[in-house]
Amino acid sequence: MPPLLLPPAIRPAAGISVISPASFAMPERVERGMDRLRQLGYSPRLGTNTQARGPLYFAGGPEGRLSDLHAAFDDPETSLVASLRGGYGSNYVLGAVDLALIGKHPKPFFAYSDMTGLQLRLLDQLGLPSFHGPMVAADFYLDDGVHLASFRAALAGEPYTIGAAEGIRTLRPGTARGTLYGGCLSILAALIGTPWEPATEDKLLFIEDVGAKPYQVDRMIWQLRHAGKLDRVRGVIFGEMLDCNSPGAPVDLLENAILSALSGLDIPIAFGLRSGHVSRQNVTLIFGIEAELQAGDEARLALLEPAVRS
Repeated sequence: MPPLLLPPAIRPAAGISVISPASFAMPERVERGMDRLRQLGYSPRLGTNTQARGPLYFAGGPEGRLSDLHAAFDDPETSLVASLRGGYGSNYVLGAVDLALIGKHPKPFFAYSDMTGLQLRLLDQLGLPSFHGPMVAADFYLDDGVHLASFRAALAGEPYTIGAAEGIRTLRPGTARGTLYGGCLSILAALIGTPWEPATEDKLLFIEDVGAKPYQVDRMIWQLRHAGKLDRVRGVIFGEMLDCNSPGAPVDLLENAILSALSGLDIPIAFGLRSGHVSRQNVTLIFGIEAELQAGDEARLALLEPAVRS
């Protein structure tokens, strides 16, 4: 990973470009999410192609989605870029991203889910920190969808610590420090064998997903492990893993499957951090900065570096 390319800190009333590099969203969720951003004092505006519906499940063709991404970073009135939602489709723009343009105008890019590959490419190739946090029509549209303390701290460049109140707890004790990195498990696995494989070496790895049964989570971890992507990981933090248990199965089946899949790795493991696909209050994490996991009687994740410059 190159040296961090820190975007400017976000000021009150900042302009936000809202784009959809993958799938379209329900109009009522879009409007509610935009209203919420206005209530928080920001000035959001939708990208030209953001509300396109189709073909298939996409928010328009890849050319339009890519155009909105480039326009958002190039716009002098935009301080922050936010994804409307995830879904599927940002993989079709990965190879055509104009890294030179984005490198000239670094800005926080808030997204998760399908955007994992896009965010990690910008991190791995440019050093642009990845803001794994709330999206407009997935989180901001909800009354209790955003963890505002971590959102604001990330944008202000303030260190912050996440603990039991944000869901994190210990599965295997220990302490580890390193560069925080990761995203949606199914996307991390799908990137294996492509030019954009995740660079997990010596990282503190965050993994989350939604609606994957325990055996599917086990299989994806197996894939990462046999691709060598867990060989030098310093610690693993799992997200809430929303709806990732099987109906009628023991409540601890997923946790036991994780411990089994990661057996033999002498690293701390934590579980439950509400970031990404979550039931409420989506916590902002920043990939690319130094962090420390303390997994003991209580688990804590401390984000130690600013991801923006003052």
